[in-house]
This record gives sequence, structure tokens and C-alpha cells, in this order.
Amino acid sequence: MGKIKVCVAGATGWAGAALSKGIDSDPELELVGGISRKMAGKNLSELLQLTAHDVPAFGNASDALSTIDCDVFVEFTKPDVAKQNVLIAIEKGINVVIGTSGLTTKDYEEIEALALHKKVSVLAVGNFAITAVLLQKFSEMAAKYIPNFEVIDYADSHKIDTPSGTTLELVDKLSKVQVPTDFVTAKNLIGPIESRGAKVSNVTVHAVRLPSYTIAVETIFGLEEERLTIRHDSGTGAAPYVKGGLLAIKKVGSFTGFKRGLDSIMDL
Repeated sequence: MGKIKVCVAGATGWAGAALSKGIDSDPELELVGGISRKMAGKNLSELLQLTAHDVPAFGNASDALSTIDCDVFVEFTKPDVAKQNVLIAIEKGINVVIGTSGLTTKDYEEIEALALHKKVSVLAVGNFAITAVLLQKFSEMAAKYIPNFEVIDYADSHKIDTPSGTTLELVDKLSKVQVPTDFVTAKNLIGPIESRGAKVSNVTVHAVRLPSYTIAVETIFGLEEERLTIRHDSGTGAAPYVKGGLLAIKKVGSFTGFKRGLDSIMDL
């Protein structure tokens, strides 16, 4: 079996560049192209110091996927273009890994419908870090026994989408376990309702945006006279996302349709 051919959208970005280098050094994968609006027309091999001789950079997904032959399209850009990029790839019969945050439940429903129609696979991952996957898994386990929980979402002051993709994925999974108890409702609250955070998938989420944070997520469970806190913290480097990203690329073709979360293709 030959190498899996991969195209990365956002190939020169913070996470995309690290993943592109990881793909380049993996014996099972081949980076055949990338998308970078600022670097279109240039050679990613030279820009990222890759071992491959010629990896073209394109300005958009349409041009890239009309020119190169690839098996997996990795979406690592921004929410305003991510959905369109993904739909273009699916229309061409290419499996997709989504790493971009900010897509809505409605966006995913549309993506899933097209993926099923085209008989391709799409894997949306809120966070590729293994510790973030374990946070989600442990939180799901706790939610089976503790019906009282809220989530705190931390990110840098430059992150404008809220909550993060990590938190969106987490609360989606938690809400399927059970809807948490709502102790203080809008009807009996004294003070601004906004101070209680926002309901996301029926889970109360508090989003903090301050300098010095990269990504951190905290699930807090409370019972009478006892409390459980499960927390994931990201560092400043992109290395934790590469291992999970490579795993996602290799596993995305193992199903048909749409799956959400790296844990959905892991043996957990």
C-alpha cells in the first residue's frame, strides 16, 4: 500500500506548519500540497525546510484540489473559510480532517450530509492533544455519576472565537451523557444573567480571554461536600497537536460519514 497523500490548508500557520513537518517526516504519509494565501505560488519545502523536493503552496482550496491528487485534506485555517474548504474537498471525494475551531453544529450537520452523500469520511477534532482527549473521556465518565457540572474555557486574548473548539466538542459530548442541573435559573437570578456564562449544548460555559493563556479547559463537578475538577492545559508549542493530527490523518479513511473527536477513532 502506498503512502497517504495529504494536503494541508493553513500549511504555514502555527499549527499547520508543525503538522506539515510531521507529515513530511512520517514514512506512511506524503505532503503533496498546502494552502497559504500569503505564500501562494511558493515552494513549501523551502519555506518549511522539508525533505520533499517540491510541495506547492496554493492560494485557495479550489485551485489546490484541482491541481494535485490527494487522499486526505486537512483543514487548519480560519472559521470564515473553513466550511467552504471542507465542502470543496468533500465534493471532490476527498476525506477530510478538520482542526479549525469556530464551526457551528449547523455547519457540521451540512458537512455530514454531504459526506454521507459523497461516501467520504470527515473527522472534526476540537483538540489533537492526547491530554485533551483524556480530559473529554474522564469528564464523560464523571458526568454519568455527577449531574452537576460547568465548564471554564481559557484562551489567549487574541482568540476571537468563543468558546474554543476543544470546549465545543467537550460540551457536545457531555450533553449526550446528561443535561446538568441548573441550580440558578434566569428567573431567580439576582444580577446580570451574563455573569453566569452561556448555555452551550445545555452546559454552562465560562470563556476567559486573557494574555498568557494558550488553551486550557476545566470541567468542574460538584456534589454536596465534595468537588471534582478535571483540567487540560496546553503549552505554547504546537508539538502536542502533531501526534494526534498524524493519527487522525491515518484513521480518517476507516469509516464513512462524519465523526467528531479524536477519541472516536482511538481505542479508549
